[in-house]
Amino acid sequence: MNVYEEAHNLARAIKESHEFLEFDRVRKEVEKNPELSEKLADLEKKQMELQAKQMTGEPTEDMASQLQSMFQFIAAEPLASEYLQTSARFAIMMKDVYEILGDAMQLKQS
Repeated sequence: MNVYEEAHNLARAIKESHEFLEFDRVRKEVEKNPELSEKLADLEKKQMELQAKQMTGEPTEDMASQLQSMFQFIAAEPLASEYLQTSARFAIMMKDVYEILGDAMQLKQS
């Protein structure tokens, strides 16, 4: 078995998956709207900042509240809502793939 060939097969399967195709379609629509694209990028940046602060144990209540308000405002836009939904479905699929690979790499103890 050639690992690199299998990795290419996995990449092809991901690119052909319903989750990726829908996310890619919506992402391309969002890119046609620079204002919405910028708002979504800002939301994603703030989400990452919040996650980083949570990992360091810094207080994040105000930031979480601001992020929730921002999310609600952006999600009121139908295309933004669709983007967030398809992005989440694709992220869940990728998380599952990473978990499968991670589980396969663990050595069993006798």
